[in-house]
Amino acid sequence: MKLSRDESGISLVKKLSKVGYKVTRQKGSHIRLSRVVENTEHHITIPNHDPIKIGLLSKILNEVSQVLEISKEELLEKINN
Repeated sequence: MKLSRDESGISLVKKLSKVGYKVTRQKGSHIRLSRVVENTEHHITIPNHDPIKIGLLSKILNEVSQVLEISKEELLEKINN
């Protein structure tokens, strides 16, 4: 599945909430999401830009898929449905 080239920060935050991430704070144009995974808390910062650059979007999705121990394709299927 291909990455969307016009993904905004807000839409990515909504999509990541489908896999358990919650907004914990926002400072300026950066939104911090957190999720507890195996008794440890994982944090990720999403820029509130429209659109998010494709390289950064790919890096964020790679990190989330590694933490959840699923492939990037599985993650994209879960968040895009």
